[in-house]
Amino acid sequence: MADRVTVIGWDGSPLSDAARSALAAATLVAGAAHHLALPELPPTAERVRLGSVDLAARRIAQHRGSAVVLADGDPGFFGVVRTLRAPEHGLEVEVVPAVSSVATAFARAGMPWDDAQIVVAHARDLRRAVNVCRAHPKVAVLTSPGAGPAELALLLGDVHRTFVICEELGTARERVTVLTSDKAADHTWRDPNVVIVIGGSGAAPSPPQGAVQGSGHPRPRTPGGWIAGRDPGYPPALRGWALPTDAYGGGGEGESTELRAAQLARLGPRVGDLVWDIGSGSGALSVEAARFGAAVLAVDRDADACGRTAAAARRYGVQLQVVHGIAPQVLEDLPEPDVVRVGGGGAPVVRACAARRPERIVTHAATRDEAEAVGRALAEGGYAVECALLQSVELDTTAWVERERAVAFLLSGRRTHP
Repeated sequence: MADRVTVIGWDGSPLSDAARSALAAATLVAGAAHHLALPELPPTAERVRLGSVDLAARRIAQHRGSAVVLADGDPGFFGVVRTLRAPEHGLEVEVVPAVSSVATAFARAGMPWDDAQIVVAHARDLRRAVNVCRAHPKVAVLTSPGAGPAELALLLGDVHRTFVICEELGTARERVTVLTSDKAADHTWRDPNVVIVIGGSGAAPSPPQGAVQGSGHPRPRTPGGWIAGRDPGYPPALRGWALPTDAYGGGGEGESTELRAAQLARLGPRVGDLVWDIGSGSGALSVEAARFGAAVLAVDRDADACGRTAAAARRYGVQLQVVHGIAPQVLEDLPEPDVVRVGGGGAPVVRACAARRPERIVTHAATRDEAEAVGRALAEGGYAVECALLQSVELDTTAWVERERAVAFLLSGRRTHP
């Protein structure tokens, strides 16, 4: 094992005295090509090109002497430190940090970033990063080859966002470009880079000095927070979920608050998910799924229902996409869902959703015959089916008498194979 392992972050600025001292004593230096070209490297040190961090860690573990690993930005922030410290490598490291590329990108844009979501995009799971961009007004995306600005823009489709694309930060080739997402797919970008994705209630940046400017975006004021990322206390007046239907303007025909709570519990929407809410009605479930951090497509055949859903989203400060159309036909062009709530359409819509292979499908039925038909559609589609008969009774607490009773079959399907 190496006698000493030092990880040095590099942000384009001159190396610190601590970094220079570690490099001067190094007998092995690992890094990218531009790191290995730094003049401070000892001429006799073994050089390891940093492609796979796991392979480099194994080589360092076998080395006797002082090893240095060079990495861009802060190596402890989505960087090499996690891999080097993994139990299978057994490496203890000292870290000399630098300014992270995310912090530098927001500085170039002149924007605060304590309210931003930060995601790493890889080609194999790019859609999860895209779903975060759908759901949140300010996202920093650390890209990789095959998962860059063009690919982000293509998967966002008709969801409008402003991109701040920061290439080769801290180098002589640094470039910052501000443009709308519909134009990002038409360019070739240098990998890797940082993309700040702004939309909805996020404040769009002013173009940095020397930036290549595309079309802009309005700059509404945003609330300050007390915790990094989306403030869980916004909007301030809202606490709890499964709120009464009238909190969303009504329109949730045949659906009780208790049924919605049970549906949400079985869906389990989370950050990185895309939720289809088919037959969104008042928009209550769509809004509450979005409050969990998921991206939401709210589908309804009724234009008034679509309007109520959009209004509820604005009222409660969440971002979602409203789709006016008739299921199952309208579902064909929608991006792939992770979980689906079917609020209307019965077995034909459930069958069409099952064909898209989401992890979970949740719906309800008013009668046993309807429940059996939906259950068969789920089972035939490769889903393990659960069904419960839910009954809720609302009481008038002034006289403690029954005010309203709601009964429904709650059905949920869990995908049993990919």
